[in-house]
Amino acid sequence: METGTLLKTQNILSVRDLHLQNKRVLLRADFNVPMDADGTITDDARIRATLPTIEFIRKAEARLILCSHLGRPKGKKSAKYSLESVGRRLAELLTCEVMVPDDCIGDAAIHLIANQRPGQIVLLENLRYHPGEEANDEDFARKLADLCDIYICDAFGCVHRAHASVAALPRLVPMRGAGLLLERELEVLSKLMTSPESPYVALLGGAKVSDKIEVIESLLPLVQGLVIGGAMAYTFLAAQGHDMGKSLVEKDHLGLAKHILARCEEKGVAVFLPVDHTVVAEVKAEAPHQVKVTADIAPDDIAVDIGPATIELFTQVLAGHHPQMQTPPRTILWNGPMGIFEMEPFATGTMAVARAVAQSTATSVVGGGDSVSAVQQAGVTPMISHISTGGGASLEYLSGQPMPGIQALRGGRR
Repeated sequence: METGTLLKTQNILSVRDLHLQNKRVLLRADFNVPMDADGTITDDARIRATLPTIEFIRKAEARLILCSHLGRPKGKKSAKYSLESVGRRLAELLTCEVMVPDDCIGDAAIHLIANQRPGQIVLLENLRYHPGEEANDEDFARKLADLCDIYICDAFGCVHRAHASVAALPRLVPMRGAGLLLERELEVLSKLMTSPESPYVALLGGAKVSDKIEVIESLLPLVQGLVIGGAMAYTFLAAQGHDMGKSLVEKDHLGLAKHILARCEEKGVAVFLPVDHTVVAEVKAEAPHQVKVTADIAPDDIAVDIGPATIELFTQVLAGHHPQMQTPPRTILWNGPMGIFEMEPFATGTMAVARAVAQSTATSVVGGGDSVSAVQQAGVTPMISHISTGGGASLEYLSGQPMPGIQALRGGRR
Protein backbone atom coordinates (compact mmCIF):
# COMPACT_ATOMS: atom_id res chain seq x y z
CA MET A 1 0.00 0.00 0.00
CA GLU A 2 1.35 3.43 -0.94
CA THR A 3 2.64 5.41 2.01
CA GLY A 4 -0.10 7.60 3.44
CA THR A 5 -2.93 5.91 1.53
CA LEU A 6 -4.17 3.95 4.55
CA LEU A 7 -4.26 7.03 6.78
CA LYS A 8 -6.27 8.93 4.17
CA THR A 9 -8.86 6.15 3.98
CA GLN A 10 -9.21 6.37 7.76
CA ASN A 11 -9.43 10.18 7.75
CA ILE A 12 -6.14 10.50 9.66
CA LEU A 13 -3.42 13.02 8.84
CA SER A 14 0.25 12.12 8.75
CA VAL A 15 2.87 14.25 10.45
CA ARG A 16 3.97 15.04 6.88
CA ASP A 17 0.60 16.70 6.20
CA LEU A 18 0.85 19.25 9.01
CA HIS A 19 2.50 22.67 9.03
CA LEU A 20 4.94 22.33 11.92
CA GLN A 21 7.26 25.35 11.67
CA ASN A 22 7.38 27.38 14.88
CA LYS A 23 4.58 25.27 16.38
CA ARG A 24 4.68 23.51 19.73
CA VAL A 25 4.46 19.85 18.72
CA LEU A 26 3.66 17.29 21.40
CA LEU A 27 4.81 13.84 20.29
CA ARG A 28 3.37 10.91 22.23
CA ALA A 29 6.11 8.28 22.01
CA ASP A 30 6.49 4.85 23.57
CA PHE A 31 9.66 5.03 25.63
CA ASN A 32 8.60 2.21 27.95
CA VAL A 33 12.05 0.63 27.71
CA PRO A 34 13.55 -2.11 29.89
CA MET A 35 16.05 -1.03 32.54
CA ASP A 36 18.30 -2.84 34.97
CA ALA A 37 18.37 -2.30 38.73
CA ASP A 38 20.74 0.66 38.30
CA GLY A 39 18.36 2.45 35.93
CA THR A 40 20.46 1.72 32.84
CA ILE A 41 18.50 1.12 29.65
CA THR A 42 19.12 -2.45 28.48
CA ASP A 43 17.34 -2.16 25.12
CA ASP A 44 16.77 1.19 23.38
CA ALA A 45 14.93 -0.24 20.35
CA ARG A 46 11.73 1.66 21.12
CA ILE A 47 13.65 4.92 21.40
CA ARG A 48 15.42 4.32 18.09
CA ALA A 49 12.14 3.39 16.40
CA THR A 50 10.78 6.90 17.04
CA LEU A 51 13.90 8.75 15.82
CA PRO A 52 12.68 9.21 12.20
CA THR A 53 9.59 11.07 13.43
CA ILE A 54 11.62 13.10 15.91
CA GLU A 55 14.11 14.10 13.20
CA PHE A 56 11.31 14.97 10.80
CA ILE A 57 9.74 17.33 13.34
CA ARG A 58 13.09 18.90 14.23
CA LYS A 59 13.93 19.55 10.57
CA ALA A 60 10.58 21.30 10.22
CA GLU A 61 11.83 23.79 12.86
CA ALA A 62 9.09 23.00 15.34
CA ARG A 63 9.37 23.22 19.11
CA LEU A 64 9.40 19.53 20.00
CA ILE A 65 7.89 18.23 23.24
CA LEU A 66 8.03 14.49 23.93
CA CYS A 67 5.86 12.52 26.34
CA SER A 68 5.64 8.87 27.36
CA HIS A 69 4.94 6.52 30.23
CA LEU A 70 7.48 4.19 31.81
CA GLY A 71 6.60 1.15 33.89
CA ARG A 72 3.78 1.09 36.43
CA PRO A 73 4.33 3.78 39.09
CA LYS A 74 0.61 3.56 39.96
CA GLY A 75 -0.12 7.27 39.86
CA LYS A 76 2.74 8.33 42.13
CA LYS A 77 6.16 9.87 41.55
CA SER A 78 8.98 7.35 41.81
CA ALA A 79 12.65 7.83 40.90
CA LYS A 80 12.67 4.23 39.68
CA TYR A 81 10.32 5.16 36.85
CA SER A 82 11.78 8.54 35.90
CA LEU A 83 12.32 9.28 32.22
CA GLU A 84 15.65 10.97 32.93
CA SER A 85 17.57 7.92 31.65
CA VAL A 86 15.54 8.09 28.44
CA GLY A 87 16.36 11.79 28.16
CA ARG A 88 20.08 11.08 28.47
CA ARG A 89 19.91 8.35 25.81
CA LEU A 90 17.97 10.63 23.47
CA ALA A 91 20.57 13.37 23.94
CA GLU A 92 23.30 10.90 22.95
CA LEU A 93 21.42 9.65 19.89
CA LEU A 94 20.37 13.11 18.69
CA THR A 95 23.46 15.04 19.86
CA CYS A 96 21.29 17.80 21.26
CA GLU A 97 20.04 19.03 24.61
CA VAL A 98 17.05 17.16 26.07
CA MET A 99 15.47 18.85 29.07
CA VAL A 100 13.32 16.87 31.53
CA PRO A 101 11.10 18.84 33.93
CA ASP A 102 10.13 17.20 37.23
CA ASP A 103 6.57 16.68 36.03
CA CYS A 104 4.62 16.37 32.79
CA ILE A 105 2.21 19.17 33.71
CA GLY A 106 2.39 22.23 35.93
CA ASP A 107 4.71 25.20 36.24
CA ALA A 108 8.02 23.43 35.54
CA ALA A 109 6.81 22.01 32.22
CA ILE A 110 5.12 25.27 31.22
CA HIS A 111 8.27 27.29 32.01
CA LEU A 112 10.63 25.00 30.06
CA ILE A 113 8.39 24.99 26.99
CA ALA A 114 7.89 28.77 27.11
CA ASN A 115 11.66 29.28 27.11
CA GLN A 116 12.51 26.48 24.72
CA ARG A 117 15.22 27.48 22.23
CA PRO A 118 15.56 26.18 18.65
CA GLY A 119 17.10 22.71 18.63
CA GLN A 120 16.22 21.99 22.26
CA ILE A 121 13.87 19.12 23.11
CA VAL A 122 11.64 18.90 26.16
CA LEU A 123 10.87 15.39 27.41
CA LEU A 124 8.00 15.53 29.89
CA GLU A 125 8.31 13.38 33.00
CA ASN A 126 6.43 10.05 33.26
CA LEU A 127 2.76 10.45 32.37
CA ARG A 128 1.81 7.66 34.75
CA TYR A 129 2.96 9.69 37.75
CA HIS A 130 -0.63 10.94 37.50
CA PRO A 131 -3.59 8.56 37.98
CA GLY A 132 -5.45 10.61 35.36
CA GLU A 133 -3.32 9.02 32.60
CA GLU A 134 -4.58 5.48 32.98
CA ALA A 135 -8.04 6.72 33.99
CA ASN A 136 -8.32 8.57 30.64
CA ASP A 137 -9.18 11.69 32.63
CA GLU A 138 -10.12 14.66 30.46
CA ASP A 139 -8.94 17.26 32.96
CA PHE A 140 -5.46 15.71 32.94
CA ALA A 141 -5.56 15.50 29.15
CA ARG A 142 -6.55 19.17 28.93
CA LYS A 143 -3.48 20.21 30.94
CA LEU A 144 -1.33 18.36 28.40
CA ALA A 145 -3.26 19.90 25.51
CA ASP A 146 -2.52 23.39 26.86
CA LEU A 147 1.21 22.69 26.28
CA CYS A 148 0.96 22.26 22.52
CA ASP A 149 -0.41 23.47 19.20
CA ILE A 150 -0.11 20.11 17.41
CA TYR A 151 -0.40 16.53 18.68
CA ILE A 152 1.38 13.61 17.01
CA CYS A 153 0.99 10.00 18.10
CA ASP A 154 3.88 7.63 17.39
CA ALA A 155 3.21 5.21 20.25
CA PHE A 156 1.79 2.20 18.44
CA GLY A 157 2.35 0.02 21.50
CA CYS A 158 -0.18 2.16 23.43
CA VAL A 159 -2.97 2.91 20.94
CA HIS A 160 -5.07 -0.05 22.11
CA ARG A 161 -5.38 1.54 25.56
CA ALA A 162 -7.97 4.16 26.44
CA HIS A 163 -5.47 6.30 28.33
CA ALA A 164 -5.50 10.10 28.50
CA SER A 165 -2.42 10.79 26.37
CA VAL A 166 -3.60 8.58 23.48
CA ALA A 167 -7.40 8.76 23.66
CA ALA A 168 -8.64 11.92 25.40
CA LEU A 169 -5.75 14.27 24.52
CA PRO A 170 -5.83 14.12 20.70
CA ARG A 171 -9.54 14.97 20.65
CA LEU A 172 -8.67 18.21 22.45
CA VAL A 173 -6.06 19.25 19.87
CA PRO A 174 -7.63 20.02 16.47
CA MET A 175 -4.31 19.75 14.63
CA ARG A 176 -3.34 16.13 15.17
CA GLY A 177 -1.86 13.25 13.23
CA ALA A 178 0.16 10.04 13.13
CA GLY A 179 3.93 9.78 13.32
CA LEU A 180 6.02 7.86 10.80
CA LEU A 181 6.37 4.80 13.05
CA LEU A 182 2.65 4.56 13.72
CA GLU A 183 1.90 5.03 10.04
CA ARG A 184 4.28 2.21 9.07
CA GLU A 185 2.86 -0.16 11.70
CA LEU A 186 -0.70 0.40 10.48
CA GLU A 187 0.24 -0.09 6.84
CA VAL A 188 2.10 -3.36 7.45
CA LEU A 189 -0.53 -4.87 9.75
CA SER A 190 -3.42 -3.72 7.57
CA LYS A 191 -1.90 -5.52 4.60
CA LEU A 192 -1.83 -8.72 6.67
CA MET A 193 -5.58 -8.32 7.15
CA THR A 194 -6.61 -7.23 3.66
CA SER A 195 -4.16 -8.23 0.93
CA PRO A 196 -1.40 -10.58 2.15
CA GLU A 197 0.61 -12.46 -0.44
CA SER A 198 -0.14 -16.20 -0.48
CA PRO A 199 0.79 -18.70 0.76
CA TYR A 200 0.35 -17.05 4.15
CA VAL A 201 1.45 -18.88 7.32
CA ALA A 202 0.66 -17.70 10.85
CA LEU A 203 2.99 -18.95 13.57
CA LEU A 204 1.43 -18.54 17.01
CA GLY A 205 2.87 -19.39 20.41
CA GLY A 206 2.68 -18.15 23.95
CA ALA A 207 0.73 -19.39 26.91
CA LYS A 208 -2.98 -19.07 26.26
CA VAL A 209 -5.43 -19.91 23.49
CA SER A 210 -7.79 -17.35 25.03
CA ASP A 211 -5.28 -14.56 24.29
CA LYS A 212 -5.19 -15.43 20.59
CA ILE A 213 -8.75 -16.49 19.76
CA GLU A 214 -9.82 -13.21 18.13
CA VAL A 215 -6.64 -13.13 16.04
CA ILE A 216 -7.09 -16.73 14.93
CA GLU A 217 -10.69 -16.06 13.91
CA SER A 218 -9.58 -13.03 11.88
CA LEU A 219 -6.75 -14.96 10.22
CA LEU A 220 -8.69 -18.08 9.18
CA PRO A 221 -10.12 -16.59 5.96
CA LEU A 222 -6.62 -15.41 4.97
CA VAL A 223 -4.02 -18.03 5.94
CA GLN A 224 -3.19 -21.33 4.33
CA GLY A 225 -1.20 -22.66 7.29
CA LEU A 226 -1.47 -22.29 11.07
CA VAL A 227 1.58 -23.35 13.11
CA ILE A 228 0.91 -23.55 16.84
CA GLY A 229 3.60 -23.89 19.50
CA GLY A 230 4.19 -22.80 23.07
CA ALA A 231 1.88 -23.67 25.93
CA MET A 232 -1.21 -22.86 23.86
CA ALA A 233 -0.39 -25.95 21.76
CA TYR A 234 -0.95 -28.15 24.82
CA THR A 235 -4.57 -27.04 25.01
CA PHE A 236 -5.07 -27.97 21.35
CA LEU A 237 -3.40 -31.36 21.87
CA ALA A 238 -5.54 -31.97 24.95
CA ALA A 239 -8.61 -31.08 22.89
CA GLN A 240 -7.57 -33.85 20.49
CA GLY A 241 -7.62 -36.30 23.39
CA HIS A 242 -3.94 -36.34 24.33
CA ASP A 243 -2.87 -36.47 27.98
CA MET A 244 -0.46 -33.59 28.50
CA GLY A 245 0.54 -34.50 32.06
CA LYS A 246 1.09 -31.40 34.20
CA SER A 247 1.70 -29.13 31.20
CA LEU A 248 -0.15 -25.82 31.10
CA VAL A 249 -3.57 -26.62 29.64
CA GLU A 250 -6.55 -24.23 29.65
CA LYS A 251 -9.09 -26.86 30.58
CA ASP A 252 -11.96 -24.38 30.39
CA HIS A 253 -11.01 -23.64 26.76
CA LEU A 254 -10.84 -27.17 25.38
CA GLY A 255 -14.16 -26.61 23.62
CA LEU A 256 -12.78 -23.43 22.08
CA ALA A 257 -9.71 -25.29 20.81
CA LYS A 258 -11.94 -27.98 19.26
CA HIS A 259 -14.00 -25.25 17.60
CA ILE A 260 -10.89 -23.64 16.10
CA LEU A 261 -9.63 -26.99 14.78
CA ALA A 262 -13.02 -27.66 13.20
CA ARG A 263 -13.07 -24.20 11.63
CA CYS A 264 -9.58 -24.78 10.19
CA GLU A 265 -10.72 -28.05 8.63
CA GLU A 266 -13.80 -26.32 7.24
CA LYS A 267 -11.67 -23.54 5.72
CA GLY A 268 -8.99 -25.89 4.40
CA VAL A 269 -6.31 -24.39 6.64
CA ALA A 270 -3.47 -26.80 7.43
CA VAL A 271 -2.79 -26.95 11.18
CA PHE A 272 0.62 -27.98 12.51
CA LEU A 273 0.98 -28.91 16.20
CA PRO A 274 4.05 -30.18 18.09
CA VAL A 275 4.79 -33.88 17.71
CA ASP A 276 7.43 -34.04 20.45
CA HIS A 277 8.34 -31.99 23.49
CA THR A 278 11.11 -31.18 25.94
CA VAL A 279 9.68 -32.19 29.32
CA VAL A 280 10.73 -31.71 32.95
CA ALA A 281 9.42 -32.72 36.36
CA GLU A 282 9.70 -29.13 37.65
CA VAL A 283 10.11 -25.82 35.87
CA LYS A 284 13.67 -24.90 36.78
CA ALA A 285 16.53 -24.12 34.42
CA GLU A 286 18.71 -26.73 36.11
CA ALA A 287 16.01 -29.43 36.08
CA PRO A 288 16.87 -32.61 34.15
CA HIS A 289 14.96 -32.71 30.88
CA GLN A 290 14.22 -35.20 28.16
CA VAL A 291 12.41 -35.37 24.84
CA LYS A 292 9.12 -37.24 24.55
CA VAL A 293 6.64 -37.62 21.71
CA THR A 294 3.09 -36.50 22.46
CA ALA A 295 1.80 -40.04 22.96
CA ASP A 296 4.41 -40.72 25.68
CA ILE A 297 3.74 -37.74 27.94
CA ALA A 298 3.53 -39.09 31.51
CA PRO A 299 1.24 -37.81 34.31
CA ASP A 300 4.09 -35.92 36.02
CA ASP A 301 5.65 -34.47 32.84
CA ILE A 302 5.63 -30.72 32.18
CA ALA A 303 6.27 -29.71 28.57
CA VAL A 304 8.48 -26.60 28.36
CA ASP A 305 9.63 -26.49 24.72
CA ILE A 306 9.08 -28.10 21.35
CA GLY A 307 11.30 -31.08 20.56
CA PRO A 308 13.70 -31.70 17.65
CA ALA A 309 11.12 -33.46 15.46
CA THR A 310 8.77 -30.51 15.88
CA ILE A 311 11.57 -28.07 15.06
CA GLU A 312 12.15 -30.03 11.84
CA LEU A 313 8.39 -30.05 11.09
CA PHE A 314 7.95 -26.32 11.65
CA THR A 315 11.13 -25.54 9.67
CA GLN A 316 9.84 -27.59 6.73
CA VAL A 317 6.51 -25.76 6.78
CA LEU A 318 8.21 -22.34 6.86
CA ALA A 319 10.51 -23.38 4.01
CA GLY A 320 7.71 -24.83 1.86
CA HIS A 321 9.08 -28.38 2.08
CA HIS A 322 6.09 -30.08 3.73
CA PRO A 323 3.52 -32.15 1.80
CA GLN A 324 0.71 -29.87 3.02
CA MET A 325 2.70 -26.69 2.30
CA GLN A 326 4.78 -27.43 -0.81
CA THR A 327 5.16 -23.81 -1.84
CA PRO A 328 7.36 -21.50 0.25
CA PRO A 329 5.26 -18.96 2.17
CA ARG A 330 5.13 -15.44 0.76
CA THR A 331 3.90 -14.03 4.08
CA ILE A 332 4.72 -15.13 7.64
CA LEU A 333 3.26 -13.68 10.84
CA TRP A 334 4.91 -14.76 14.10
CA ASN A 335 3.55 -13.94 17.55
CA GLY A 336 4.56 -15.90 20.64
CA PRO A 337 7.49 -18.13 21.72
CA MET A 338 7.62 -21.92 21.37
CA GLY A 339 8.44 -22.57 25.02
CA ILE A 340 9.81 -21.05 28.22
CA PHE A 341 12.63 -19.44 26.27
CA GLU A 342 13.59 -17.14 29.15
CA MET A 343 15.33 -20.24 30.56
CA GLU A 344 18.26 -21.04 28.29
CA PRO A 345 17.81 -24.87 28.30
CA PHE A 346 14.26 -24.40 27.01
CA ALA A 347 15.01 -21.77 24.35
CA THR A 348 16.09 -24.19 21.61
CA GLY A 349 12.73 -24.35 19.84
CA THR A 350 12.12 -20.61 19.89
CA MET A 351 15.62 -19.84 18.61
CA ALA A 352 15.27 -22.42 15.82
CA VAL A 353 11.94 -20.94 14.74
CA ALA A 354 13.43 -17.43 14.79
CA ARG A 355 16.17 -18.57 12.42
CA ALA A 356 13.66 -20.39 10.18
CA VAL A 357 11.50 -17.26 9.90
CA ALA A 358 14.57 -15.15 9.12
CA GLN A 359 15.82 -17.56 6.46
CA SER A 360 12.48 -17.63 4.69
CA THR A 361 12.05 -15.62 1.49
CA ALA A 362 8.63 -14.48 2.75
CA THR A 363 7.64 -11.06 3.97
CA SER A 364 7.98 -11.69 7.70
CA VAL A 365 6.21 -9.75 10.43
CA VAL A 366 7.12 -10.38 14.06
CA GLY A 367 4.98 -8.98 16.86
CA GLY A 368 4.83 -9.44 20.62
CA GLY A 369 7.54 -8.66 23.14
CA ASP A 370 8.71 -12.26 23.58
CA SER A 371 8.94 -12.94 19.84
CA VAL A 372 10.84 -9.70 19.29
CA SER A 373 13.24 -10.64 22.12
CA ALA A 374 13.73 -14.06 20.54
CA VAL A 375 14.61 -12.53 17.18
CA GLN A 376 17.13 -10.27 18.90
CA GLN A 377 18.65 -13.15 20.88
CA ALA A 378 18.94 -15.24 17.73
CA GLY A 379 20.78 -12.36 16.04
CA VAL A 380 18.49 -12.32 13.00
CA THR A 381 16.80 -8.94 13.44
CA PRO A 382 18.12 -7.51 10.12
CA MET A 383 16.59 -10.46 8.24
CA ILE A 384 13.03 -9.80 9.45
CA SER A 385 10.88 -7.64 7.17
CA HIS A 386 9.01 -5.85 9.96
CA ILE A 387 9.31 -6.03 13.74
CA SER A 388 6.29 -4.51 15.43
CA THR A 389 6.84 -2.24 18.40
CA GLY A 390 3.50 -3.22 19.91
CA GLY A 391 2.74 -6.64 21.37
CA GLY A 392 -0.81 -6.34 22.67
CA ALA A 393 -1.55 -3.56 20.19
CA SER A 394 -0.56 -5.65 17.18
CA LEU A 395 -2.73 -8.55 18.35
CA GLU A 396 -5.74 -6.33 18.95
CA TYR A 397 -5.30 -4.57 15.62
CA LEU A 398 -5.09 -7.89 13.77
CA SER A 399 -8.20 -9.11 15.56
CA GLY A 400 -10.14 -6.11 14.31
CA GLN A 401 -10.84 -4.61 17.73
CA PRO A 402 -11.40 -0.84 18.02
CA MET A 403 -8.23 1.06 18.88
CA PRO A 404 -8.96 4.14 21.05
CA GLY A 405 -5.71 5.86 20.08
CA ILE A 406 -6.41 5.41 16.36
CA GLN A 407 -10.03 6.51 16.57
CA ALA A 408 -8.99 9.67 18.44
CA LEU A 409 -6.72 10.78 15.56
CA ARG A 410 -9.49 10.88 12.99
CA GLY A 411 -10.81 14.10 11.58
CA GLY A 412 -7.90 16.35 12.55
CA ARG A 413 -7.27 19.54 10.60
CA ARG A 414 -4.08 20.84 9.04
